[in-house]
Amino acid sequence: MNKSWIYVILTSVFELIWIYGFNIASTWWHWVFIISAILLDLHFLSKACEGIPTGTVYAIFAAAGTVGTALMDVYIFDGSLSMGKIFFMFLLVVGVIGLKLFDAPNQSAKQEVHS
Repeated sequence: MNKSWIYVILTSVFELIWIYGFNIASTWWHWVFIISAILLDLHFLSKACEGIPTGTVYAIFAAAGTVGTALMDVYIFDGSLSMGKIFFMFLLVVGVIGLKLFDAPNQSAKQEVHS
């Protein structure tokens, strides 16, 4: 696994951490934790963009955040889950997979040029 993909996973996880923090923050130290999570999130996001096209990174970041937030809302904060939400989350995941598949030939061409 390319190191950049680890950064994509980390940025997605930290995005969900600070979003969760927004929902529970009630003291100043909660906000310090949230700001720290946001800064780490942005750091990992920029590191991921060094090895993977920015559009692909952002699509995964946005999809993971959207799906993760929707699921967090349902399972942690007692929100509702409808067939419409499930359908559109599925579309997001399919879109991200499509971007990854169509980006693969471009990545190999770039690597050949840089070698």
